[in-house]
Amino acid sequence: MSNFNFTWDDLQFFLAVARTGQLSTAARQLRSSHATVSRRIDRLEFALKVKLFERNPRGYVLTVMGQRFVETAEKIEQETERLQADLAGGPTAQRGVVRLSAPEGFSNFFFTHMLPDFTTRHPNVSLELVTIQQIMALSRKEADVAVVLDPPKGGPYFTEKLTDYHLKIYATRDYIARRGEPKNRDELLEHAFIGYIQDMIFAPGLDYLGDIHPRIRPHFQSSSIFAQLTATRSGLGLCVLPIFIAERYPELQVVLEDEIDLCRHYWIACHHDLRQVARVRTVIEFLRGVVSGQAEAFTGRPAVGRPVIGAVG
Repeated sequence: MSNFNFTWDDLQFFLAVARTGQLSTAARQLRSSHATVSRRIDRLEFALKVKLFERNPRGYVLTVMGQRFVETAEKIEQETERLQADLAGGPTAQRGVVRLSAPEGFSNFFFTHMLPDFTTRHPNVSLELVTIQQIMALSRKEADVAVVLDPPKGGPYFTEKLTDYHLKIYATRDYIARRGEPKNRDELLEHAFIGYIQDMIFAPGLDYLGDIHPRIRPHFQSSSIFAQLTATRSGLGLCVLPIFIAERYPELQVVLEDEIDLCRHYWIACHHDLRQVARVRTVIEFLRGVVSGQAEAFTGRPAVGRPVIGAVG
């Protein structure tokens, strides 16, 4: 390997494929094409005169030599990023695409409001925000970073508790004026409820009606928190909503405020391989900062202490 010849661009293509295992996903991250990524990997292997990947129907899998080469390539990447940041005078030198998967409520009612700040700080990092009602497969690296309700149970993932968030029962003031306000949990059964479709709940953390009363059966069900909010604001019935969403709407009032207060959690998760990528670290650090700065909106009380950090698997 004494006379090999390759460029920093070749290493970027190699690392993208090594981290994702898929040409198509690597091409998306690099703003390139499937064919170009394949060609650059072939060229790098030819220059090094070693096989870096095994090709199979599931994707590209690193060979033993490929795994060794990742360590070297990542060191070069880290030094290159530091040099670029120094030359540019700060973190604006970071560039590339980061795909963030997050629940609909967190995305639409919180994170998108923070995007102008993110764009100002990191103009060269392009975000893809996925809010479909399912868990993106971190194992297949369909998302670079995920905000999840339940952290991965195992595997090569970095996880960090982002924040607690609290939920209460809400209804419109007009609905309460028409139907009367429940005085206890049993009286909730006399009211129409709005909630998730039971067999489409994609995370255990969303299955909370049983925590309120075991006999509640929602009259209107939707997989979308936005649809549930709209139905509630239309006076259709009672709904359990995160306070950071419901408190935006003055026509809503809390029901059984002193008795019912549910607590759930948002977590950050990403594959260990991606945690060292500068643009991914940038998104994680931004999430930490903006959520910490808005802690009272999520919990209804000022933040106390520091985030809980840990690794699963």
